Amino acid sequence: MKEYNPTWDLDSLFTGGSASQEFRNYLNQIQTEIKQLEEQFITLEAKSDIFSATLTEFIKELEETLFKIREAGAFVSCLSAQDVMDEGAHTLVAECSALSASFNGVLTTFMQKLAEVPETEWQATIQHEALLDIGYVLTEYRNKAQDLLAVEQEVLINDLAVDGYHAWNQMYSTIVGNMKVEIEGEEYSIGQASNLLNSSKRATRKQVFDQLNDEWKEQASLFAQTLNHLAGFRLQMYKHRNWENVLKEPLSMNRMKQETLDAMWTAIANNKQPFVTYLNKKAEQLHLDKLSFYDVDAPITDNVKKVSYTEGANFIIEQFRSFSPKMADFAEQAFEKRWIEAEDRPGKRPGGFCTSFPDSKETRIFMTYSETASNIATLAHELGHAYHQHIMNDIHGLNQRYAMNVAETASTFAEMIVADAAVEQAETTEEKKALLEEKVSRSVAFFMNIHARFIFELNFYKEREKGFVSPAKLNELMVEAQKEAYQDSLDEYDPYFWASKLHFHITGTPFYNFPYTFGYLFSLGIYARAKEQGEGFEDDYIALLEDTGRMSVEELAMKHLQIDLTKPDFWEGAIELCIEDVEAFLKL
Repeated sequence: MKEYNPTWDLDSLFTGGSASQEFRNYLNQIQTEIKQLEEQFITLEAKSDIFSATLTEFIKELEETLFKIREAGAFVSCLSAQDVMDEGAHTLVAECSALSASFNGVLTTFMQKLAEVPETEWQATIQHEALLDIGYVLTEYRNKAQDLLAVEQEVLINDLAVDGYHAWNQMYSTIVGNMKVEIEGEEYSIGQASNLLNSSKRATRKQVFDQLNDEWKEQASLFAQTLNHLAGFRLQMYKHRNWENVLKEPLSMNRMKQETLDAMWTAIANNKQPFVTYLNKKAEQLHLDKLSFYDVDAPITDNVKKVSYTEGANFIIEQFRSFSPKMADFAEQAFEKRWIEAEDRPGKRPGGFCTSFPDSKETRIFMTYSETASNIATLAHELGHAYHQHIMNDIHGLNQRYAMNVAETASTFAEMIVADAAVEQAETTEEKKALLEEKVSRSVAFFMNIHARFIFELNFYKEREKGFVSPAKLNELMVEAQKEAYQDSLDEYDPYFWASKLHFHITGTPFYNFPYTFGYLFSLGIYARAKEQGEGFEDDYIALLEDTGRMSVEELAMKHLQIDLTKPDFWEGAIELCIEDVEAFLKL
């Protein structure tokens, strides 16, 4: 068995961490390139006879700078995640945000330039040989520009957002990174303490839940400021753009129709009873009348073996190989080249992520591995993200910007491969029951926990339009949403979930919730197709991933799966696969 190091290597990207001179030179190069792009607008005449040629040249420069912007942002996100006390990293985060705002200003001006082109000329332009492959994205840019304010106003919004919008997200992350809790005489970071919520001992779970909630309560006024002000910024921006639907931006970002979103949530709402039955059975297994919020993810047995990082890595590689040798080879490379930070140590930020370095054609994965089945699933999930980006590395940079909902497809698909294999290879009935329960609990997360987040945010924005929403009201909205999503099957909820969940405070992606549920169910359809198709699946899967950045999700599903996402049939069928897991668990 190959041994793997659970810490990542960032020096292979830029040596010296937050004090790296190499990275400083890289940032200076980005600044120079942004200025050059601004100057090139002089030659980019929308009605010129040589528009296609000048546009092609401009896009080439735009793509190169875009790669560098994403590379720099990924590097500083890794630095700030691995050590929340790294002040140099915090400074670089702010600097990269400013560069990103400058680049977005250029991009906004470019989009407005495309909107000036008359329709007939535009259709001819995107038929140019060098532009044909990126025609969808360019047309998307053009259509978005027609929804925006005048270019000067949009550039101003981007500039003001650095300190007036994105700064709220950064403040939230800084506060959480510095928070500590003491449990049974030991000090834990928020991320480490959160892992203890998976303890098999209810007394431990309750103690951790209560102490964490005490911390969230103490900081509630600060986090209410964060949430209110970033939401207020969005609402003001939407008002000036004449956008009436708060979902307009997230739906656009996810290249998704409202009808698709409605069909998905309706199918879920109509099929929750089996999952309520599961939660009741789990309460019975844990000798409780009803589960509390902190019991939902609790293990039902102590008899599941611990799995070391190396064992987990080798298991993932082996299972990936049964579906896709290319995906297995990629995962093995990620472990060998130390692209993964998984060490369980203080000072790291909570949560996990995968980030791409498109200029270097590498990725990095961040998580905290504590030897559980859930950790293996998370690691497989993030490797799915990384493989998706790996597939995209050799296509045009503008076609690499796939939406979050389809980004969650490859990750969830990878997670399913590993979860199913773990259940099938379980050595005892007790272990099989626990692993199957782990699998069902993910369905509960997507259909209930994330549904609660979605309901909460919709209701929160309605309240925010009236004025500042107090911490007490936020608590009330959160509990109401959880009761609706869980069909009131729990006896205690989490009123401060709005404060503890980073996703609510992320400024780059509004409504950072429904894409997870979409990706979960969409990947179920792909997974079922893979098992049906067998060996020929790998190439079809790669072709689907390659298309994720250059068409809407409805077009992607129709082209590769021949399904209509705006109709309930697909969603009902995918949910039925999850219900089968519930039934298998109940039989055990």
